[in-house]
Amino acid sequence: MNYLAPSILAADFTCLGEQVKRLEEAGAHYVHIDVMDGMFVPSISFGMPVIRTLRPCTELKFDVHLMIEEPSRYLEEFAACGADRITVHAEACRHLDRTLDEIRRLGVRASVALNPATDLGMLEYVLPKLDMVLIMTVNPGLGGQKFIPYTKDKIRRLRCMIEEKGLQTDIEVDGGITLENVRGVLEAGANVIVAGSAVFQGDVGKNVKAFLERMGKSYEEKAGK
Repeated sequence: MNYLAPSILAADFTCLGEQVKRLEEAGAHYVHIDVMDGMFVPSISFGMPVIRTLRPCTELKFDVHLMIEEPSRYLEEFAACGADRITVHAEACRHLDRTLDEIRRLGVRASVALNPATDLGMLEYVLPKLDMVLIMTVNPGLGGQKFIPYTKDKIRRLRCMIEEKGLQTDIEVDGGITLENVRGVLEAGANVIVAGSAVFQGDVGKNVKAFLERMGKSYEEKAGK
């Protein structure tokens, strides 16, 4: 199944709780929450207090993407404030295997993100521990960037790796995803779509439904339906 995870980094922060409720009403599957520290990436976004405040506003799963150095320092706090899935960057973890074990110990789903130029070989020994892999389709840290074309081949190769190992790991894509290119990344093998500007610019409900319709068509075509 394909899933939509709108990124609230592009939301209107003056009414963030209301916008999250609109995502749920329109049929989104997750809320994608980008946490940035100004070190691993150039921007600073938000942290535990925002997540904790949003948690009572929705029953949607919180897909928390940690774009921070040494995320192992804060895993327990993010789990406690409502994260259902935590994604850490392979490039930011000194001891990736240990970090993933800690996420699972906390009862949270574990995911690893790779920057566009990071080789898939980083995942070879930890892939069986992962619920999901996030392929960054832009360089992380700034919203509104354009999709990097070569990442589509990376998605294809990752899907092959997963199938060769007999796993059911989800592939998430994040960065520059629009209604025009979403079908291409789904056909390449992704099944969890992060979209920020394309969802929150204009009517949020209509945009979510447009994505779900486009994603559903892509899924049916890929399945030969």
